Amino acid sequence: MADREQPVTLRTRKFIRNALLGRKQMVVDVLHPNRANVKKDELRQKLAELYKTNKDQVSCFGFRTQYGGGKSTGFALIYDSNEVMKKFEPHYRLVRYGQATKVEKASRQQRTYYHIYCITYRRGMTSRTIMLSIGKQRKNRAKTVRGTAKAKGASKDKKK
Repeated sequence: MADREQPVTLRTRKFIRNALLGRKQMVVDVLHPNRANVKKDELRQKLAELYKTNKDQVSCFGFRTQYGGGKSTGFALIYDSNEVMKKFEPHYRLVRYGQATKVEKASRQQRTYYHIYCITYRRGMTSRTIMLSIGKQRKNRAKTVRGTAKAKGASKDKKK
């Protein structure tokens, strides 16, 4: 608790007003002596107060703490409105700030079911090409399930 009560100083530099993307963008230097680092949520709150805007319109990312501690440097974007932020901000950052929901997908190996490799080899004077269909994870998970569950893509839990 004593760590959060320590003072934090924000300095902005390389300030640019980007009218095309509807935002202000800047490099932020955070001075935090006697603290390991500062939460991004706290930085968003302080930047919102500094620039007289809503915390939901501020995006902070890319912070690196200098060797020895005491100072961190990162990037901040302050959007004109929530609509503009949702339009231009990457989806993963909107998920991070709680303004969007994460889309759950299967792993990459399971999604590439019809990935085809061509293998060419020479045997004497003739060459042959073999087509291999690779979807190993999905195929091996389907082996553990019986009946109609195989068609659904082999869920993780085994049915007996």
